[in-house]
Amino acid sequence: MANYEVVVPKLGESVIEATITKWLKNEGEMVSLDDSLVEIATDKVDTEIPSLTSGKLIRKFFNEGDVVPVGAILALIDVAGNDQPAREMPSPVESKPESYKSETTPAGTRFYSPLVRSIASQENISFAELDSISGTGKDDRLTKQDLLNYMKDRQQGIKPMAQSPLSSVPAIAVKEATIVAPVTIQQVIPGEDRIVEMDRIRQLIAGHMVKSVQTSPHVTSFQEVDMARIVHWRDKNKDVFFKREKAKLTFTPIFIEAIAKAVRDFPLMNVSVDGSKVIIHKNVNIGMAVSLPNFNLIVPVIRNAHEKSLLGLVKSVNDLAERARISKLMPDEITGGTISLTNLGSFGTLMGTPIINQPQTAIVAVGAIKKRVVVIESPEGDTMAIRPVMMISVTYDHRVIDGALGGQFLAKLVHNLETFDSNQLI
Repeated sequence: MANYEVVVPKLGESVIEATITKWLKNEGEMVSLDDSLVEIATDKVDTEIPSLTSGKLIRKFFNEGDVVPVGAILALIDVAGNDQPAREMPSPVESKPESYKSETTPAGTRFYSPLVRSIASQENISFAELDSISGTGKDDRLTKQDLLNYMKDRQQGIKPMAQSPLSSVPAIAVKEATIVAPVTIQQVIPGEDRIVEMDRIRQLIAGHMVKSVQTSPHVTSFQEVDMARIVHWRDKNKDVFFKREKAKLTFTPIFIEAIAKAVRDFPLMNVSVDGSKVIIHKNVNIGMAVSLPNFNLIVPVIRNAHEKSLLGLVKSVNDLAERARISKLMPDEITGGTISLTNLGSFGTLMGTPIINQPQTAIVAVGAIKKRVVVIESPEGDTMAIRPVMMISVTYDHRVIDGALGGQFLAKLVHNLETFDSNQLI
């Protein structure tokens, strides 16, 4: 009998595990090539794992709700499709956890490895208690040793220190500070109010936002942009473009092109921070915030934006935005961003101060384009005119980007937009 092993594929940079959200095939069921077998979710994207062969699904090693590492064997498919019993296939993890059930539902966005969950289950440690333990792993992940140390301290009657935003501050600074445990505010819920649980994506977004604010000192600079050239060019080309490409011509690709050009002149805006190291990225990979139908948010990445033509950017933007809204993005398409763009103007907002998408250090926000009376300066004198004007801002991490660099980058960005070639063809 030939058995095919279905494994958790690599799911993008820094993603080491995934949660099984739904099995789409049952044991004993026949599957065909490219049939979707299981839905999985990470802290970055939801996706399906297809079958790379035809046969009978004879064994599932994990249940819905289990957290499994990348590379783990999820299931076995009998390629011959016979009824012989499946051979036991060990998982590459240290041990397959039992289904971890607790009276306390996990309220945060933290993920735990199968080994940690297994130890917690055996020791009757609830998710709420796990959430209170400080982690030393990447992104505050709770390691096996963290849990064992906690259990040892608990046996000796030592209470763990409450987690706080100061947890990432150097020890010398913590000694001078007063650490205050987070307080849960008890609310009285009137009978006519509704209580709804955050979905998984909203919990993840909340966690990322809080962590970003705790990590980076945010500074935001603003400028106005005269959008006359760009508005005129788009009005002239959008109908012809739609007839030819069957796609919309939006402002977003123009903003992305302007950012990529500005980064070329100010490469220190295209960096990330790793401890005390600053990583200066060669490629300009621009994250583009996309609002989903359920009011959540996802940020697909346009890779190597500095190498793409305006037409190439238009096609990339339309493709990623469309697939983002129908949950068809691949994990690699939402990782690796080096700077981000959010278009607040889509909803009529004039300006905003967005939160940096870690580990990036800058995010550009564009507001709604509104007609205003402005002063036009010229060698012949100043005049007043009605022009389409937009507010644009850049929020940056003041640990590595000072006001001078942020201001110069923003000024270059405005220059790129106001000098847009309105005679170019697309």
